[in-house]
Amino acid sequence: MNILVCLKQVPDTESQIKIAPDGKAIVTDNIKWVMNPYDEYAVEEALRIKEKFGGEVTIIGVGPKRVTEAIRTALAMGADKGILVDDPALAGTDSLGTARVLAAVIKDLEYDMILCGKQGVDDDSAVVGSNLAELLSIPQVSVVVKLELSEDGSVVKAHKEVEGGAFVIEAALPALITAQKGLNEPRYASLPGIMKAKKKPLDVKTIADLGVDAGEVGESGAKIKVIQITPPEERAAGKIVEGETPEEKAAKLASLLHEEAKII
Repeated sequence: MNILVCLKQVPDTESQIKIAPDGKAIVTDNIKWVMNPYDEYAVEEALRIKEKFGGEVTIIGVGPKRVTEAIRTALAMGADKGILVDDPALAGTDSLGTARVLAAVIKDLEYDMILCGKQGVDDDSAVVGSNLAELLSIPQVSVVVKLELSEDGSVVKAHKEVEGGAFVIEAALPALITAQKGLNEPRYASLPGIMKAKKKPLDVKTIADLGVDAGEVGESGAKIKVIQITPPEERAAGKIVEGETPEEKAAKLASLLHEEAKII
């Protein structure tokens, strides 16, 4: 069973994000970069399938050289090899452009399944997986919380949550699955795994290597463009209800809820 995992490197959710002077990007200085959390579930699921059925897990990332760190993390968890597409022409690439690059990498690989996180926690577009499946002409099931494979490894049964229940969808392999929180509990990379990861193969490619038209990626090829990034509005300061007794405080609170908040 050969499994491909497409991952993204994103800012750590604990990083303090600042908007760049142009208002269209964030300041990347001093930001800690990590593997996209939803992609961790994808990596873990790929490793579990490999442990049951055998085969190889290949990690694919698109972005600058620093993305190597996220790929190496996946290799330390137990993946077998990595591929990074690093090219200055990719700056400003949107979700469709990213899917095109991934498809160009994958078209020459043998695979039974592709796993991705359901979305990146930075731009939250949640469409790269769907775009990639369309470009590869394979079935896809999104937001999956449970995955089962037939004994012969030819059919996947995917469970996805819906309001009040769940969908159970079967698809013939190869197929693309996007992982949701709850699919599994990602493992930590062990010290031996970290040491082994340093020696595992990691190929670096450019869009020229892949035969991708530069006009289909980067800002020039983007169908979606960032017009402006603005911080969320600051919340108004909370109000402390004063009073000598609980009864007095309760009366004041009821009055505020009725007269100011207008919810009672």
